[in-house]
Amino acid sequence: MAQQNVPSYGGQAVIEGVMFGGKTTTVTAVRKKNHEIEYFESPRSEYKWITTLKKIPFLRGIVGLVEASANGAKHLNFASEQYSKESGEEASESPSKLTMILGVAVVGVLSFLFGKFVFTLVPVFLADFLLGKWVPDGVPQTLAEGGFKILLLLGYITAIAQTPLIKRLFQYHGAEHKVINAFESGVELTVANVQKFSALHYRCGSSFLIFSVFVGVVIYSLFSYDSLTERVVQRIVLLPLVIGVSYEVLQWTNKLRDVPVLRYLGYPGLWLQKITTREPDDSQVEVAIASFQKMRELDQKHVQERMVTTG
Repeated sequence: MAQQNVPSYGGQAVIEGVMFGGKTTTVTAVRKKNHEIEYFESPRSEYKWITTLKKIPFLRGIVGLVEASANGAKHLNFASEQYSKESGEEASESPSKLTMILGVAVVGVLSFLFGKFVFTLVPVFLADFLLGKWVPDGVPQTLAEGGFKILLLLGYITAIAQTPLIKRLFQYHGAEHKVINAFESGVELTVANVQKFSALHYRCGSSFLIFSVFVGVVIYSLFSYDSLTERVVQRIVLLPLVIGVSYEVLQWTNKLRDVPVLRYLGYPGLWLQKITTREPDDSQVEVAIASFQKMRELDQKHVQERMVTTG
């Protein structure tokens, strides 16, 4: 069971490593071929107006995603560059840059910001063109649209998960979750301790994706449309609302995860994580722990520096 009043940290798997974001610092740790761990650190610039927006329900999710994308872009690039350097002359065995981007994106917010448009609009056309003659407009079409979204999402993740690179990426994703679960349970972060915990977590971005499908079906069902063009425009206009509500649903399921019966509300997201995570080996867990501890160390250092400056 998670401890009370424990800081909520977020992380993301990157190529051969893990990124963790703290209150003041974001840290990525990657494993090099010589078995050493290399770090990339960047301070988080916090503006007062952003802090204010992140306190407003239904708006904070959108702000958080945009901020996370901006903070995480250079970390994803760092990991990709390190992987390319480490590959050296093994270019024939290295995946294309496009493959790496698509694979990394699926477990992070970049997939949501970019892919959400694809997974929002393509199902609209599929539902209309393939089922338009048999399924009437309104709620039935919206339900069909949601079904196509789930099929596309599962198909996309399953397809890229077949490559060796993405399989390892999903192992690091599992390592990230295990570290957070262990930290929230208050145990010492050793490889042996962390490995005992689940590779699934209620607050994962994968859960965010599946909840956005369900939330979208509900919200889109509240609005009518007279043409395919109007339907497409409507989906785009309502997308920020879907994102904002989905974020709140994600937070609610995380808060309710220890409540009997209500914990099942988060199960759809956990089921999707069974595809986007894999059991990590000890070496991968070690990298995740190193990244998390470095982030915590820098966070505490920056907080102390601020106290000295303001004091």
